[in-house]
Amino acid sequence: MPSKKNTKYLSLLVLFFTFSFGFSQNTSKFKVVLDAGHGGEDPGAIKNGIKEKDVVLDVVLKIGKILEKNNSIEVVYTRKTDVFIGLKERANIANKAKANLFISVHCNGVKSTAARGTETFVMGMSRTDTNLDIAKKENGVIFLEKDYNEKYKGFDPNNPETLLGLKILQEEFLDQSISLASEIETNFVKNNNRFSRGVKQQPIWVLDATVMPGVLIELGFVSHPVEGKYLSSEKGKEEMSESISNAIVSYKNNFFNGVVAERETVENGTPTKTDSNSENNNSNSEKSNKTYYKVQIAAGTKKLDTKPSNFKGLKQISVEKDKKLYKYFYGEETDLVACKKKLEEAKKKGYTSAYIVTFTK
Repeated sequence: MPSKKNTKYLSLLVLFFTFSFGFSQNTSKFKVVLDAGHGGEDPGAIKNGIKEKDVVLDVVLKIGKILEKNNSIEVVYTRKTDVFIGLKERANIANKAKANLFISVHCNGVKSTAARGTETFVMGMSRTDTNLDIAKKENGVIFLEKDYNEKYKGFDPNNPETLLGLKILQEEFLDQSISLASEIETNFVKNNNRFSRGVKQQPIWVLDATVMPGVLIELGFVSHPVEGKYLSSEKGKEEMSESISNAIVSYKNNFFNGVVAERETVENGTPTKTDSNSENNNSNSEKSNKTYYKVQIAAGTKKLDTKPSNFKGLKQISVEKDKKLYKYFYGEETDLVACKKKLEEAKKKGYTSAYIVTFTK
């Protein structure tokens, strides 16, 4: 059980995250933040002259070059040169950009020359020793920042109590992150003939601090004699960049077009409108020519029973399926003011990114 001291630190982290999350996502173009891990004074993993920071920067720039050819995609970089960027700043860049997706790229490196393979992480609470070691490695860069203790409010990447006490605040994005991570790993295997170590859930700080679906990709082990050469080769970088880019575009087509693009937090009394052709719209003909409102609280690829226990005690939960995504709504009101009260109730329950949706019949 976490100590009272760590509980205090975790409460401060939650307050920081909640403050940082108070905005809607970008709704014009599909915006991707590409994060090349490490950089500058932090080289990351090093073996046989191969530096992680160089490999991941090259791959990220190649991914960006591919994506920028698509007029409907906007790319934001946390770094485009060999500079050190703190974890908090990486998360801030993504959050301020109101991005739809966060992609952090890394390489592995261990003492053993036998370890090999790709793996992609999403935010989660896995407790295996191996995964905790990886979390410590990726979070360890915190200590290179002069004021890390003040910035991260006691978050200690070497303290299992801190890691295990973290919460998945952006729970509605977890399924989307897993879907993307799975496609990335599948592409590595099918297109690049790579060995995959799979998709894993892990409490990595930079994923927890971004309010959007996100993944951290480990391209492979620079410490493996064969894989290391592949990672540092132009051929390897090109192939990995294409596999990741293809997965991002596929994700955009599945989750953004007509789905994520309609997300917009209600401000100044202006709710988001729904597609009039949705399943629920067709099933309620008695509400023809009427406008009513619901609060969207979550969305994901997994269909859940609408019982209160699955939604933090909230009743009046309804669900719609839009393409591959299930959307979950709280309440149904013909009066916008009444629906705003529902919105506040949902936010008090922890659905801080909830928003009002308009249905016209």
